[in-house]
Amino acid sequence: MASESVKVVVRCRPMNQRERELNCRLVVTVDSARGQCFIQNPGAADQPPKQFTFDGAYYMDHFTEQIYNEIAYPLVEGVTEGYNGTIFAYGQTGSGKSFTMQGLPDPACQRGIIPRAFEHVFESVQCAENTKFLVRASYLEIYNEDVRDLLGTDAKQKLEVGWVRPWPG
Repeated sequence: MASESVKVVVRCRPMNQRERELNCRLVVTVDSARGQCFIQNPGAADQPPKQFTFDGAYYMDHFTEQIYNEIAYPLVEGVTEGYNGTIFAYGQTGSGKSFTMQGLPDPACQRGIIPRAFEHVFESVQCAENTKFLVRASYLEIYNEDVRDLLGTDAKQKLEVGWVRPWPG
């Protein structure tokens, strides 16, 4: 079933203040209907842009609210039904992971996936009768091979990663 598979989605974040002050040019275009992203090499305007296809593609004018409703909501709904769910935000520094996951407090349509997911889970828990819930969430950062728990008491503390070897035989 398609809703039970890994989906890869890309989001082109808006330019930040620094990029606007530096008069940076846009080199990315998105065809959301086809889930495609095009990147033009600014030094080779005569060449066609590189084309990439994803399960979903969102451009700068898409709000986090829409991304949550289309991508994360079904996943979180499954979590409220007892299934495990993971959202893995990957990208280089400054690519927009925090912008999408944490979001902005204002405007409300740009609240991040994390606060929306927490609200969704706890509303579901509150509405359920005669049911007990155990809610666990982790928010980890992996950077330069260091792992940190961003929900822990000390977000700068590095976590030890243990590897389990498969049973021989």
